[in-house]
Amino acid sequence: MTLVLPPRLTASAKNLRDAAQRRGLHTIQLPTFEVPAGTRADHLHAGPTFADAVAPILGIAPLEAPPDWLTGLPRELTHREITLVTAGEAYELRRPAFIKSPNDKSIRAMIYTDGSRLPGPDAIDRQTPVLVSDIVDFAAEYRLHLLDGAVHTASQYAEQGRLRLGPPSADTLAFGADLLAGFGHTLPTAIVVDVGVVDGHWAVIEPNAAWASGAYVADPDLVLDVILRAAGPTAGVSSHDRRFIRAPQQEQDRD
Repeated sequence: MTLVLPPRLTASAKNLRDAAQRRGLHTIQLPTFEVPAGTRADHLHAGPTFADAVAPILGIAPLEAPPDWLTGLPRELTHREITLVTAGEAYELRRPAFIKSPNDKSIRAMIYTDGSRLPGPDAIDRQTPVLVSDIVDFAAEYRLHLLDGAVHTASQYAEQGRLRLGPPSADTLAFGADLLAGFGHTLPTAIVVDVGVVDGHWAVIEPNAAWASGAYVADPDLVLDVILRAAGPTAGVSSHDRRFIRAPQQEQDRD
């Protein structure tokens, strides 16, 4: 098996590359987003732009959560109002809100004082979907790497909005298990979900594609298990996961 990687690697990506090599996988780090003729690979670990460029050529199927997944969760699992709207609708907001792109970084995830602060129509199409959320403060934040309906590995990554790395608590893992028991069927079999504590309650922060997510201090070998499932050969994708295959951005723009 071969794992393809982008031109620049984060420290987390280097750890995952090393884990892949220890496992006996061949790794290829492309110098650009161009795929040389004759290149073959079975899996990838990279950001969405790189994945959109190389996955269709290599026959790799990157899995991701539906753009509106967060909006389908009950309030007791999010502890805030979250809506999926178009960028054009978001421009009309006249209140502060946390706004982000659902599955990529075309719109920077941050608090906007109102919709006029978003990138203009010259930068993004007015039909681009965006998630608009109430502003909340998470006391602690954790990343769960999920595989086959279970928390495969996890890591704390923030406390009071600042970077703080460490192991997950027992409560973190219990919340992840409860979330999967109720809503695991609405996710691909390999995915990352960030969770945290807000006002003393556990809440889902957001899902992220495992193939595009950092590991923090989670076990890189276990993280690799999730990545290999989350971005593998299209021909091997299960019937459950086929509906979660990411469409390249250019195809989404044509929809």
